[in-house]
Amino acid sequence: MAVKIRLKRLGKIRSPHYRIVVMDARQKRDGRAIEEIGLYHPTNDPSLIEVNSERAQYWLGVGAQPTEAVVALFKRSGDWQKFTGDTSPSGIEEQKPRPDRQALYNAAVEAAPIEADAVKPKKTTRKKAEEPAAEAKDEAPADEPAETPAEPEKTED
Repeated sequence: MAVKIRLKRLGKIRSPHYRIVVMDARQKRDGRAIEEIGLYHPTNDPSLIEVNSERAQYWLGVGAQPTEAVVALFKRSGDWQKFTGDTSPSGIEEQKPRPDRQALYNAAVEAAPIEADAVKPKKTTRKKAEEPAAEAKDEAPADEPAETPAEPEKTED
């Protein structure tokens, strides 16, 4: 029986979550697995990779063939280096805890200066802006007569 270490897809559309599983190569992608040895959540920031190192080493030792994606994950977790004896460093970083968003917001509010001029008045719509201009044209000053173009005088020849 050909045994592979590969990813089993879970999750909703556009929100994938994978399990690293050991299964018969003839099974469907999401079929019945022999054993689940890890998790991979690529949408987390940074992505979550959890591998049961002991079980991964066992299955690699008895001849299970990992897929390319699983080899990449094993290299990041350091399990591939243990299996092959490679001395290159593993690429997985320790996940930093996310900062408290409420505390960040409160700190930003306290640091911002409070000014009365900071509030901008609402913009008027185009119709409202045109109406006062039209009224201003109609209300021309009454003491100045409207200018009329002067007609040239005609001379009789």
